[in-house]
Amino acid sequence: MSEWKQKRFWTTVATKEGAEGWTIELDGRAVRTPAKVALLLPTSALAQAVAIEWDAQEGEIDPLSMPFTRSANAAIDKVAIQHGEVADMLAGYGDADLLCYRAGSPTELVERQSAAWDPYLDWAAEALGARLHPRIGVIHESQDAEALNRLSERVHAMSNFELAAFHDLVSLSGSLILGFAAAQDLNPAPEIWAASRVDEIWQEEQWGADEEAQSVAEIKKASFLHAKSFFDAARTP
Repeated sequence: MSEWKQKRFWTTVATKEGAEGWTIELDGRAVRTPAKVALLLPTSALAQAVAIEWDAQEGEIDPLSMPFTRSANAAIDKVAIQHGEVADMLAGYGDADLLCYRAGSPTELVERQSAAWDPYLDWAAEALGARLHPRIGVIHESQDAEALNRLSERVHAMSNFELAAFHDLVSLSGSLILGFAAAQDLNPAPEIWAASRVDEIWQEEQWGADEEAQSVAEIKKASFLHAKSFFDAARTP
């Protein structure tokens, strides 16, 4: 027996501003999250993005075609009830940041990592007040506690919606610094994503591309770019 799938039951989709935020209405009825909580959105831009996804549904509803809706649900149903824990987890990336673990050889890879990653570490030291230092090899060495605390404070200051997006910016790239760089528009998001892929691209050049790995990488890139769009929409009036 095939699994039952919900079909489009509404004719009109509209956004509505209220005292606590924006809602999405289907034929005048407000959308709720999977946890049956009101889908309240912080900005008109985010509400419009979610509404477009609902209006685009034809026949059976396809949640995979609704990334803004899914991210908003995560912000409300998951992040909102454990904001501190999520922020702590993401801040923890700073003590083992991708940008700080460098190869000792070959020279070309060493130089490529330095060229791609040093500017981000320099930017973090200046813009975020947190200097993280590179290490050779993969053995963990703790970073400066004061620098980590400053980064952690910035993470904890994010709203639930910002943090939901920031989670993907950091976890997909493996770097707290690249997550901040994307959030603060240091460089275009595709360029920041490419910086997170320096090691993988090097390996492909040496041993050839793996189709399955490339497919996974493209999915992750799309998710990273969506997270950036969601972060921006959550901050745009």
